[in-house]
Amino acid sequence: NDVVDYLDRLVRVFDGLCEQHGVDKIKTIGDSYMAAAGFDGRAKEGAVAVGRLALAMLEVIGRQPPLGGRQLRMRIGIHCGPATAGVIGDTRFSYDVWGDAVNTASRMESSGEPDRIHVSAAFRALTADRFEFEERGTTELKGIGVLQTYFLLRETPARLPSW
Repeated sequence: NDVVDYLDRLVRVFDGLCEQHGVDKIKTIGDSYMAAAGFDGRAKEGAVAVGRLALAMLEVIGRQPPLGGRQLRMRIGIHCGPATAGVIGDTRFSYDVWGDAVNTASRMESSGEPDRIHVSAAFRALTADRFEFEERGTTELKGIGVLQTYFLLRETPARLPSW
């Protein structure tokens, strides 16, 4: 099946990007790809890694050939905060992550825009010195409420010391 082959190749590229950026792939769910970082307690480093991964994923999607005559577009949502991870079940068990942070990240994605990385104020606050953002304003997130949100635009160019 052409669709399965296309998506398999794309997910394998994303898996490689996770390895490259030090982000843990959690799972794919339908057409969604879930990844996280910072489980070692280094929240800022994990958030920066996820931001870099998101930018790389958008770049990859932009270079993909059309599928069935249609160019694929991608929405990405990022949030940071405490989460619980573990393995559940006896058969076809899976590693998963739960918590308000996961729910918020999911809502950031679903309320985002195609080809954009929609992020929470918490993510922006943690990574403001590493990325450039565009203010989106307040966004109503189902089951969460109204939050100030932003679009992640690019990594801030490295600055040389000014001595």
